[in-house]
Amino acid sequence: MQSKSYMTGVICVLISATLFSAKSVFVKLAYQYSVDAVTLLALRMAFALPFFLVMLYTAHEASPCLNRKDYSGLIIAGVAGYYGASILDFWGMEFISASLERLILFMYPTLTVFLSALCFKTTISRKTWIAITISYTGMMLVFAGNQQQESTHLILGSILVFLGALAYAAYLIASGALIPQFGAARFTALALSIASTCCFLHFLFSHSLTILTTIPKRVWLLSAILGFFCTFVPATLLTQGIRRIGAPQSALISAISPVITLALGAWLLDEFLTYWQIFGASLVLFGVVLTSYKPSHASIE
Repeated sequence: MQSKSYMTGVICVLISATLFSAKSVFVKLAYQYSVDAVTLLALRMAFALPFFLVMLYTAHEASPCLNRKDYSGLIIAGVAGYYGASILDFWGMEFISASLERLILFMYPTLTVFLSALCFKTTISRKTWIAITISYTGMMLVFAGNQQQESTHLILGSILVFLGALAYAAYLIASGALIPQFGAARFTALALSIASTCCFLHFLFSHSLTILTTIPKRVWLLSAILGFFCTFVPATLLTQGIRRIGAPQSALISAISPVITLALGAWLLDEFLTYWQIFGASLVLFGVVLTSYKPSHASIE
């Protein structure tokens, strides 16, 4: 039974990583129809929100007495964390390839280490410093080897995605403190509902509703795919995977995410990486694996 539960967890994480990886490709496909980041993100969350509301309604997790500090933390996590990370990521993808976006975004484990050390005064081990150095060296090689002419704002797009990764790292740190208070399902549903509300308000204050009548049907379809298959489903599967195999092993398996994006980008978007960039990408992945891996001798339940 333990073996079966472990394999189920591995499959859940693999499917989750694949679907999360496809997000970047579907966003780039939607951008081919001249839709902007704010509109696409609002449409994505509009399709995802009903499923998270159902998750919230069906969640039966016991939680301690919540106070104003807990709710304030939840709002900050939803607004500055998830909404901030999403809009910065979508803005960045207007300027850079899906492959490069995924590599930069996947550096969030190293950023989480830095933020944890800053916020909780923890010590960064020598092994972690080596892993971080390897990751950032790899990213420098990816930039140095960039020969794609699709973007005239490579640095701007990369900075936006990097800030998105930083915001997501902050969201993960906040979630570690808030999940025990709210419960995993309730926290995820509430935080993403708050983030969705921010996306809708951003769209309403910056766009006219009449623009929705001009959006091509293909963009509506891609938005539905992004909302359900690249947001709700992978988030749910990842939670189930972590429950069965633990966070460290889930992080290791999720390291395949940029590789999947590279393959999908080459197949569907005609993106490519030079040999130096492939070597740099390999260093990034190796560094992330070293950062994420924490040996555990606990038995699987």
